Amino acid sequence: MIHGEKKNVVGILVDVIDYEGAVDYVLRAAREKRSASVCALAVHAVMNAALDSEHKHRMNSMSLALPDGQPVRWALNLLYRAPLTERCYGPTLTLLLCERAAKEGLPIFFYGTSPEILDKMRVNLLKSYPGLIIAGMEPGKYRRMTPEEKAGLAERIRNSGAAMVFVGLGCPKQEVFVYEFADLLPMPALAVGAAFPFIAGDVRQAPKWIQDIGMEWFFRLCMEPRRLWRRYVLFNPAYVFMLTLQLLGLRSYETAGATPPELLYG
Repeated sequence: MIHGEKKNVVGILVDVIDYEGAVDYVLRAAREKRSASVCALAVHAVMNAALDSEHKHRMNSMSLALPDGQPVRWALNLLYRAPLTERCYGPTLTLLLCERAAKEGLPIFFYGTSPEILDKMRVNLLKSYPGLIIAGMEPGKYRRMTPEEKAGLAERIRNSGAAMVFVGLGCPKQEVFVYEFADLLPMPALAVGAAFPFIAGDVRQAPKWIQDIGMEWFFRLCMEPRRLWRRYVLFNPAYVFMLTLQLLGLRSYETAGATPPELLYG
């Protein structure tokens, strides 16, 4: 099991951690009814934070920031000689946690996406993990919540009996949610990227060999060019440029961001 310290990748603090370490961390927080904010960092999530000081503060305040993308894992290995042999991918971590939650009787809550995708997720998850207790599912609002809505949602999640909550709102909304709800939820909250539509079967996942060579972004771009082209065409070259400067010692990046950022969920 690997769970090392946080390391600076272009100004964003990323945990040196593998699946075993991440599962252990989340389950311990769930059993202890302890708040924990967890996010999965692919390149676009890193760059969203690196180029926005308010979002940098959010991301660098996370309890756990997973090296979700292969280029993020490679950066940790190149910059710090981290011993990571695989990334810690949000959708895979979600399934691993669902499997363990089913075995341990830990109820889970899902927030985000659409009612249709949530329904498909429920069917597929219960088929794979018959003992899984789904305490609740609620579609995302995808807009700024009022303080009353925010308090009401937090109360519904707490009262559901859930031991952990998975959030699927897309980047960066889901990371903002996890950051802002951390003090309201006595449980781990995980921003897990595209896990929801993948589990539902609505979005095709890249073959493992494409994931392993760090080209999942290209596969997803081919699947959804109109939605994703800006993310990859702009952020990928910027990440390579900034990381190269850091690798060569030509630039160091501050990890401090705006404090505190404006609240976006009430």
